[in-house]
Amino acid sequence: MSTIPLDYETLRLIWWLLLGVLLIGFAIMGGRDLGVGALLPFAARTDEERRVLLNLVGPTWEGNQVWLVLGGGAIFAAFPPLYAVSFSGFYLAMIVILLALILRPVGFKFRGKIKDPRWRETWDWALFIGGAVPALIMGVAVGNVLLGAPFHLDDTMRAFYTGNFFLLLMPFALLAGLVSLGMIVTQGAAVIVGRTVGPLAERARTYGTWAAIATVFLFALGGIWIAFGIDGYAITSVTDPNAPINPLAKTVELTRGGWLANYGLYPWMIAGPVLGFVGMVGAAFGLRVRLGIPTLLASSIGIFGIISTAGLSLFPFLLPSSTMPQASLTLWDASSSHLTLFIMLLVTVVFLPIILAYTAWVFRVMRGTVSTQSLEKNPNAY
Repeated sequence: MSTIPLDYETLRLIWWLLLGVLLIGFAIMGGRDLGVGALLPFAARTDEERRVLLNLVGPTWEGNQVWLVLGGGAIFAAFPPLYAVSFSGFYLAMIVILLALILRPVGFKFRGKIKDPRWRETWDWALFIGGAVPALIMGVAVGNVLLGAPFHLDDTMRAFYTGNFFLLLMPFALLAGLVSLGMIVTQGAAVIVGRTVGPLAERARTYGTWAAIATVFLFALGGIWIAFGIDGYAITSVTDPNAPINPLAKTVELTRGGWLANYGLYPWMIAGPVLGFVGMVGAAFGLRVRLGIPTLLASSIGIFGIISTAGLSLFPFLLPSSTMPQASLTLWDASSSHLTLFIMLLVTVVFLPIILAYTAWVFRVMRGTVSTQSLEKNPNAY
C-alpha cells in the first residue's frame, strides 16, 4: 500500500465527491429530458408542439443516461456494501424507476409509427410517466436515506433488509420526492423556454415558474422538518478514516436535528442550501422575464445546491440504519479497498474528461431553436 501516492482517507473523500458529481450530473443533464417529458402533455397541446419537444431532447437523451450508468457503477465499485444494501432493499423502487425509464426509448420510437391521435396520445402519457415517475421516486429514495433504511448486519456482515416498498412512502420521503420532481420540471421548462418559441414556450414558462416557486417552499419545509421533526445520526466513537471496512466497529446515536450538525462543524457547507434557494429563485425570475441560458444555468445551480445539501447533511453517512444504527454505512467503513479506489481513480481521470468533451461537442452541434418549421426540413425528425 505504501506505493499508492494517496492515502486511504483521501481516496475515500475523492470518491465521495465523485459520486456526488455523477449524481448531480445526471440530475442536471438527465433532468433536462425527464423535465421535458413530465411537461409533454401539458406544455404542448398539439401534435406539432409535442413533436417539437420530442426533437428537443431526442438527439441527446441517450447520452445523458451515461451519468446514471456511471453513478450506479461508481456505487457498485467504490462502495460495495452500499450497493448491496440499497439495490436489494430498494429493489421494487428501482424496478419502478427502470420500467418508467424503459418507456422513454419505446415512446420515442413508436409514437410516430401510426398517425392515429389516440395512439400518439397514449405514448405521450407514457413519456410523461417516463419523465415524472423517476424524478419523484429518486427523491423519495433520498428522503428515505435521511430517515434511515430498515436493515441490519449479522456477525458475518450479511445485510438483512426488513422494509417493503410501501414503507418507503413516508410523508417526509414523499416531500423529498416532490422537491425532486419540482426541480426537474423547472429544469425541463428552462430547456423548453430557451430553445422554443410561441405559445409552447409561454406555457412552459408558466409551468416552470410555478414549479420553481413550489420547489423553494418545499425545500424550505424539508429543512424545517429535518430541524425539528426528524432524528439525525451521529457517530459517537472514535473513527479512523484509514481503517479497513467494518461497519460494526463504531457506535451511533440518534439526535433531534442531528442532520444539521455538520453546518456548525463546517460553516462552508451552508453554501449547499444557499445555492439551492438562490438557484431556484433565479430560475423562477429567469422564466418570468423570458431569459434563456441564464435560466437554465440558475436551475442547474439550484439542482446542484439541493442535492449537495442532502449529501453534506449526511456526511460521513452513506446509508443510515433505522433498525440497527450501529450498522449504518459510512464513508469510512463501506468503501472498496485502498488499491481498488486508486485504480478506479486513474481510470476516471482518463475517461471523465472524454465524456465531458463529447457531451459539450454534442450540445454545441445540437444547439439552436427547435420549431415546427425546422422539423419540416429534417426528414429524420421524430
